[in-house]
Amino acid sequence: MTAQQSTAAKEAYDRLAPSYDDFTLGYGYKYETWARTLLAQAEAEGLGGKRLLDVACGTGFSSIPPLDLGWQVTACDISPAMVEQAREKIGDRAELVVADMRELPKLGEFDLAWGINAPLSYLLDVEELTTTLAGFRRNLAPGGIALFDVFTLVTARAFLGGEIVVERSGKRLTWKGQASPGEIGPGATGEGRLEVEGEPDSANVHRMHHFPQAEVLAAIEAVGLRVAGVFGEQDGKLHLGIDEEADTSGVYLCRA
Repeated sequence: MTAQQSTAAKEAYDRLAPSYDDFTLGYGYKYETWARTLLAQAEAEGLGGKRLLDVACGTGFSSIPPLDLGWQVTACDISPAMVEQAREKIGDRAELVVADMRELPKLGEFDLAWGINAPLSYLLDVEELTTTLAGFRRNLAPGGIALFDVFTLVTARAFLGGEIVVERSGKRLTWKGQASPGEIGPGATGEGRLEVEGEPDSANVHRMHHFPQAEVLAAIEAVGLRVAGVFGEQDGKLHLGIDEEADTSGVYLCRA
């Protein structure tokens, strides 16, 4: 990741931090349900232990369900402002660190390292994906699990080529994809712009990428992880395989 890309990602999320929860909750994210679904799937694949590394944790929603279930959690995000939002929710229940997932340091030895709610869709090419997954592997205990979700094509078109309007907490937030839906195909990179109505300084631009399954599998293999399951998601439920035109997200579960 170039210094310019890293700075752009950090600045976008620093600006978004005060309105992030309003946008995602207003859009309909079911954080607790999704986190518990993924924990259950990891347990079904033989997950042992309760040490979690939550990569690109945002404002902390992905850390709360594991904490409530007695997990030991370390969480990180590229944006200091997002980490502070997470700290307001979590307090001292988890260790919170500012770190770029593309340059993930060794933060410990974990039974599960995950990046959920599609943060890896912010990686812009296979090289960045491979570097990120190498960081996941570096932090896993022997036999540990790496788990992450990414945009499918139908979701990439919605975010990179569509418009989403959310009204919550007295705010009107508008997300506008900067491409037409027809321009978004396998492996596409595009941008979306989010702004709070009446707050021009709130505008933030997000650059994201769609990863075809073959690219994801190649990156997983390149870092020495083994695929244990590939799942598609519809209405919060998992099924084997990914349908790019019907599933909201694709989920990859890997073993060290």
